[in-house]
Amino acid sequence: MRTLYIVPTPIGNLEDMTLRALRVLGEVSLIAAEDTRTSRVLTRHYDIETPMTSYHEHNKLAKMDEILAELARGDVALISDAGTPGISDPGFELIAAAIERGYHVVPLPGASALTTALAGSGLASDRFTYLGFLPRKSAALRKLLVEYAERSETLVAYESPYRLSESLAAIAAVLGDERRVCIAREISKKFEQFYRGTARELCDHFANDNPRGEVTLVIAGADPMAAVWTEAQVKQALLDRLEAGEPLSRAASAVAKLAGWKKQAVYRLGVKD
Repeated sequence: MRTLYIVPTPIGNLEDMTLRALRVLGEVSLIAAEDTRTSRVLTRHYDIETPMTSYHEHNKLAKMDEILAELARGDVALISDAGTPGISDPGFELIAAAIERGYHVVPLPGASALTTALAGSGLASDRFTYLGFLPRKSAALRKLLVEYAERSETLVAYESPYRLSESLAAIAAVLGDERRVCIAREISKKFEQFYRGTARELCDHFANDNPRGEVTLVIAGADPMAAVWTEAQVKQALLDRLEAGEPLSRAASAVAKLAGWKKQAVYRLGVKD
């Protein structure tokens, strides 16, 4: 029975490649890569001469049958541009198809921006939720933040550096100015940086200075012992939930728990507005 190997690749420093991953890439019949140009930098560095084909979001329908046919003849390695394949990329569809057809699927441990950022954030890591790439549209982003506003586990997400300031502003508005946030930029690369602070501090810092490179956001969970909110904070949180389509009664109940207010008082603010 042939095997599809899920092979993590470095998210920055080429030395992060594992010995096992190098052996697998050298032994398989084919490497399915998200971007062959990026991946050939890696294979040339380690003198790996295995044939390579592209498999990405825009050609996955045409390429999947071709790769599965190759899998019937020999082992295949799946790699992405960086990190672990199948996490927020089309690799999961190929993995699911291989499992459905009865092939062995073997995931290798290795580099991941998600867990690396979480480990370096200084925020709680015993429980966390991965949100994927944050929504591009402002309304959708606020709706997502409203959904997770009461959750106590740490949140991890990927974001474009070009939208970072807008996302930080939304986090401050919906989750509160004092919510702790960590921004991990260019993890394991030469100019790696970790920015840690409150949502408001980081929002002000990046207001007119979007960073370059890959960005991972780590957001602290809700603090059940947080101080009572001001009326302005309560109004804003209630407005965000109402604009996201949440009924007033449910929105008032949720905001009251977060703000340390009574539900009736929050409800009255909604009726008054």
